[in-house]
Amino acid sequence: MKGSKVHEHETDVPASELWAIYGTLRAAELLPKLFPHVLAKVELVSGDGGVGTILELIFAPGIPGLKNYKENFIKVDNENYIKEVQTIECDLLKPGFLSYMVRFEIIAKGPNSSVIRSTIEYEIVDAHPELEATVSTAGLAATAAKFSEHAKDTMAPQATA
Repeated sequence: MKGSKVHEHETDVPASELWAIYGTLRAAELLPKLFPHVLAKVELVSGDGGVGTILELIFAPGIPGLKNYKENFIKVDNENYIKEVQTIECDLLKPGFLSYMVRFEIIAKGPNSSVIRSTIEYEIVDAHPELEATVSTAGLAATAAKFSEHAKDTMAPQATA
Protein backbone atom coordinates (compact mmCIF):
# COMPACT_ATOMS: atom_id res chain seq x y z
CA MET A 1 0.00 0.00 0.00
CA LYS A 2 1.41 3.37 -1.04
CA GLY A 3 0.54 6.67 0.52
CA SER A 4 1.69 10.19 1.23
CA LYS A 5 1.19 12.92 3.82
CA VAL A 6 1.91 16.62 3.34
CA HIS A 7 2.52 19.56 5.66
CA GLU A 8 2.86 23.19 4.54
CA HIS A 9 4.35 25.97 6.64
CA GLU A 10 3.97 29.57 5.46
CA THR A 11 6.62 32.00 6.63
CA ASP A 12 7.83 35.53 6.09
CA VAL A 13 11.33 34.32 5.19
CA PRO A 14 12.66 34.47 1.61
CA ALA A 15 12.93 31.09 -0.10
CA SER A 16 16.67 31.57 -0.66
CA GLU A 17 17.25 31.97 3.09
CA LEU A 18 15.38 28.75 3.84
CA TRP A 19 17.15 26.89 1.05
CA ALA A 20 20.46 27.94 2.62
CA ILE A 21 19.39 25.63 5.46
CA TYR A 22 17.34 22.89 3.78
CA GLY A 23 19.51 22.60 0.68
CA THR A 24 22.80 22.24 2.53
CA LEU A 25 24.35 20.37 5.43
CA ARG A 26 23.36 23.34 7.63
CA ALA A 27 20.13 21.49 8.43
CA ALA A 28 22.16 18.59 9.87
CA GLU A 29 24.12 21.03 12.04
CA LEU A 30 20.99 22.80 13.30
CA LEU A 31 18.75 19.84 14.09
CA PRO A 32 20.53 18.69 17.30
CA LYS A 33 20.87 22.32 18.46
CA LEU A 34 17.20 23.13 17.90
CA PHE A 35 15.87 19.74 19.08
CA PRO A 36 18.33 18.46 21.73
CA HIS A 37 15.54 16.53 23.45
CA VAL A 38 15.06 14.50 20.26
CA LEU A 39 18.47 14.31 18.53
CA ALA A 40 21.80 13.77 20.26
CA LYS A 41 23.74 14.37 17.03
CA VAL A 42 23.75 14.10 13.26
CA GLU A 43 26.82 12.56 11.65
CA LEU A 44 27.92 12.88 8.05
CA VAL A 45 28.59 9.30 6.90
CA SER A 46 29.57 10.27 3.37
CA GLY A 47 29.11 13.01 0.80
CA ASP A 48 29.18 16.79 0.65
CA GLY A 49 25.49 17.66 0.89
CA GLY A 50 24.68 16.75 -2.70
CA VAL A 51 23.04 13.66 -4.16
CA GLY A 52 24.47 10.53 -2.54
CA THR A 53 25.13 12.18 0.82
CA ILE A 54 24.36 9.86 3.73
CA LEU A 55 23.57 11.15 7.21
CA GLU A 56 23.10 9.23 10.43
CA LEU A 57 20.76 10.83 12.95
CA ILE A 58 21.39 9.61 16.49
CA PHE A 59 18.42 10.07 18.79
CA ALA A 60 18.57 11.32 22.35
CA PRO A 61 18.34 8.66 25.06
CA GLY A 62 14.75 7.91 26.01
CA ILE A 63 13.17 8.14 22.55
CA PRO A 64 11.13 4.91 22.48
CA GLY A 65 12.03 2.48 19.71
CA LEU A 66 14.64 4.71 18.11
CA LYS A 67 18.41 4.71 18.40
CA ASN A 68 19.50 5.90 14.99
CA TYR A 69 18.30 6.60 11.48
CA LYS A 70 20.22 6.77 8.21
CA GLU A 71 19.11 8.73 5.19
CA ASN A 72 20.40 9.16 1.65
CA PHE A 73 19.97 12.38 -0.35
CA ILE A 74 18.48 11.19 -3.64
CA LYS A 75 17.67 14.61 -5.11
CA VAL A 76 19.05 18.09 -4.46
CA ASP A 77 17.66 20.63 -6.93
CA ASN A 78 19.23 24.01 -6.17
CA GLU A 79 17.29 25.80 -8.92
CA ASN A 80 13.82 24.68 -7.85
CA TYR A 81 14.62 24.31 -4.12
CA ILE A 82 13.67 20.63 -3.86
CA LYS A 83 15.43 18.00 -1.77
CA GLU A 84 14.46 14.33 -1.47
CA VAL A 85 15.78 12.09 1.26
CA GLN A 86 15.32 8.30 1.28
CA THR A 87 15.43 6.36 4.54
CA ILE A 88 17.98 3.58 4.25
CA GLU A 89 18.09 2.35 7.86
CA CYS A 90 15.74 2.87 10.79
CA ASP A 91 14.59 0.53 13.57
CA LEU A 92 11.06 1.91 13.57
CA LEU A 93 10.57 1.30 9.84
CA LYS A 94 11.76 -2.31 9.70
CA PRO A 95 8.54 -4.18 10.59
CA GLY A 96 6.53 -3.45 7.44
CA PHE A 97 7.67 -0.40 5.52
CA LEU A 98 9.00 -1.07 2.03
CA SER A 99 10.06 2.54 1.46
CA TYR A 100 9.98 5.92 3.20
CA MET A 101 11.00 9.14 1.47
CA VAL A 102 10.73 12.78 2.51
CA ARG A 103 10.60 15.65 0.00
CA PHE A 104 11.24 19.24 1.02
CA GLU A 105 10.12 22.01 -1.33
CA ILE A 106 10.78 25.67 -0.63
CA ILE A 107 8.26 27.66 -2.64
CA ALA A 108 8.70 31.42 -3.04
CA LYS A 109 5.45 33.32 -2.48
CA GLY A 110 7.00 36.76 -2.79
CA PRO A 111 10.38 38.42 -2.25
CA ASN A 112 10.10 37.98 1.53
CA SER A 113 7.73 35.06 1.97
CA SER A 114 7.66 31.38 1.18
CA VAL A 115 6.11 28.02 1.93
CA ILE A 116 7.96 24.98 3.21
CA ARG A 117 6.14 21.95 1.83
CA SER A 118 7.22 18.68 3.46
CA THR A 119 5.89 15.48 1.92
CA ILE A 120 6.32 11.94 3.20
CA GLU A 121 5.87 9.22 0.58
CA TYR A 122 5.81 5.67 1.85
CA GLU A 123 4.99 2.11 0.91
CA ILE A 124 3.77 -0.40 3.47
CA VAL A 125 3.43 -4.18 3.19
CA ASP A 126 -0.26 -4.93 2.56
CA ALA A 127 -0.35 -7.19 5.64
CA HIS A 128 0.32 -4.19 7.93
CA PRO A 129 -2.15 -1.39 7.03
CA GLU A 130 -2.08 -0.24 10.68
CA LEU A 131 1.40 1.17 10.08
CA GLU A 132 -0.11 4.02 8.06
CA ALA A 133 -1.20 5.60 11.36
CA THR A 134 2.47 5.81 12.44
CA VAL A 135 3.36 8.11 9.53
CA SER A 136 3.24 11.66 10.81
CA THR A 137 4.32 15.06 9.57
CA ALA A 138 4.49 16.45 13.14
CA GLY A 139 8.29 16.34 13.26
CA LEU A 140 8.56 17.99 9.86
CA ALA A 141 6.10 20.68 10.94
CA ALA A 142 8.15 21.41 14.08
CA THR A 143 11.34 21.50 12.02
CA ALA A 144 9.83 23.93 9.49
CA ALA A 145 8.76 26.26 12.29
CA LYS A 146 12.17 26.15 14.01
CA PHE A 147 14.13 26.56 10.77
CA SER A 148 11.93 29.56 9.88
CA GLU A 149 12.56 31.14 13.28
CA HIS A 150 16.28 30.48 12.99
CA ALA A 151 16.42 31.99 9.49
CA LYS A 152 14.59 35.13 10.69
CA ASP A 153 16.94 35.47 13.66
CA THR A 154 20.07 35.17 11.51
CA MET A 155 19.07 37.02 8.32
CA ALA A 156 21.08 40.09 7.47
CA PRO A 157 19.00 43.24 7.94
CA GLN A 158 17.53 44.51 4.68
CA ALA A 159 19.22 47.65 3.35
CA THR A 160 16.99 50.71 3.54
CA ALA A 161 16.35 52.55 0.30
